[in-house]
Amino acid sequence: MSTENEGCIFCKIIAGEVPTALLYEGENVVAFDDINPQAPVHTLIIPRTHIASMNDVSLQQDEIIARMFHVARDIAKEKGVDQTGYQLLIRTGRDAGQEVDHIHLHLTGGKELGMNIG
Repeated sequence: MSTENEGCIFCKIIAGEVPTALLYEGENVVAFDDINPQAPVHTLIIPRTHIASMNDVSLQQDEIIARMFHVARDIAKEKGVDQTGYQLLIRTGRDAGQEVDHIHLHLTGGKELGMNIG
């Protein structure tokens, strides 16, 4: 179900071209740990379909976005940060720090995070 965008690292992960240990693999969403973690728990949840940013989400993709948040909640519980606290963040655009043009939800936790994860 992946719609690959040439050169997109996340599309390559979904296609199996970049070996990555997946924490979750569903019909529309996958999750894996960030290679440059900003907290003890730092997981990325991404849609299989290439969506460049929140600005590109269509009404037909609402279910995928909702699924990303449900997966984040479940992983937070699995990693033991559901009771101590965690952050969920989607960056949109360069000024917000979006580095990969494929929408991704950051799940961070495992330490006091304050307002920013860096």
